[in-house]
Amino acid sequence: MLDALLLQLGYNAALVTIGATLLGIAAGTCGTFLFLRKRALVSDAVAHATLPGIGLAFIFMVMLGGDGRNLPGLLIGSAVTAGLGLVLVEWIASRTRLAEDAAIGAVLSVFFGFGVVLLTVIQTMSSGRAAGLEGFLLGSTAGMLFQDAVVIAVCGALALAAVILLRRPMTLVAFDAEFAAASGTNVRRIDLAMMGLVMAVTVIGLKLVGLILVVALLIIPPVTARFWTDRTDRLLAMSAVVGGASGYVGAALSAASPNVPTGPIIVLVCFGLFALSLLFAPNRGILAALLRHHRFRLDVHRRQGLLALARGEPIFDRLTLSTLRRAGLIRRDRVATDKGRAAAARALRDEKRWEVARAIHRDEATFGRYDGLMPIEAVFTADEIADIDRRIGGPAPASESGS
Repeated sequence: MLDALLLQLGYNAALVTIGATLLGIAAGTCGTFLFLRKRALVSDAVAHATLPGIGLAFIFMVMLGGDGRNLPGLLIGSAVTAGLGLVLVEWIASRTRLAEDAAIGAVLSVFFGFGVVLLTVIQTMSSGRAAGLEGFLLGSTAGMLFQDAVVIAVCGALALAAVILLRRPMTLVAFDAEFAAASGTNVRRIDLAMMGLVMAVTVIGLKLVGLILVVALLIIPPVTARFWTDRTDRLLAMSAVVGGASGYVGAALSAASPNVPTGPIIVLVCFGLFALSLLFAPNRGILAALLRHHRFRLDVHRRQGLLALARGEPIFDRLTLSTLRRAGLIRRDRVATDKGRAAAARALRDEKRWEVARAIHRDEATFGRYDGLMPIEAVFTADEIADIDRRIGGPAPASESGS
């Protein structure tokens, strides 16, 4: 495995690993805007629309007396039908009553079915070396040549350069298409450019991961990166890192285990990074959400316990008692400490302040955010709080540090 990661397992393995890394970087960056535009299913339609192009290009090259498995020719054919499928989806969604998802379903099924028929016909041909052509469905790296890797690298670099040049208008359209149109941006052209980049990455990824699995490389990296950041520039960079790392590690794993297919392993590595982010991302991960919920629950019990102490009410809930005891607010005999009495007085004062504030302002937008724990200082100014205190009457607690 170490030799595979260090590109020491031979020429072909190194080519595949480098090509997969470049493809992952390009797919991660291009897929980011597709994800932000909420058009993930479009990539699926584009991917399936490449299959008839592969079949037609093979037949055409064989009729001209050439090698039907010439990679540049197959990629050109797949790009033509993918572009046609993309235009059809856009035309059906904009010119008919059908929604975009219905247009995607129609184009995906029809093009893919036509492609399967063409592959069946090709298998009956006596020329053109059709064996292995079905590898474009799930990817096949066996026998990858240097020129194949160059084609993938050049096309991936061009797609990445186009993303860098168009990132500002694509970001604007992805977040607010109406504002983009009002500011003079041609939304339709930007959408087509976005889809064109997705189509380009889909086409160049056919050899490595196949038309079925290339969708994962377009969508999973930006979804994974979204767990870690809210900024578009960082999202682009992290998507590229996730995609590139998935391609590199997945290809290395496949090279270290010759019987393991490269494309599916790349996708599984990508999913592994997604699963780790889903669980452990500091702000959006499941573990962070569980910790926030646990802290909130403890804060609620602490607050309710303090209010009970201030009102002289008995406390029976074990979690409330243990929370107050760990904070040094009550003793084991359930009698409040000096610190507990002061905190209870502040909590009761804060509760009365919120009651008076509701009676004065009656603002649903403001009070709709109140969760029972938010300090009143986070919503009202010092002058407003002073007015509330005058309405309550009586001296304020010595410390207003909150409970």
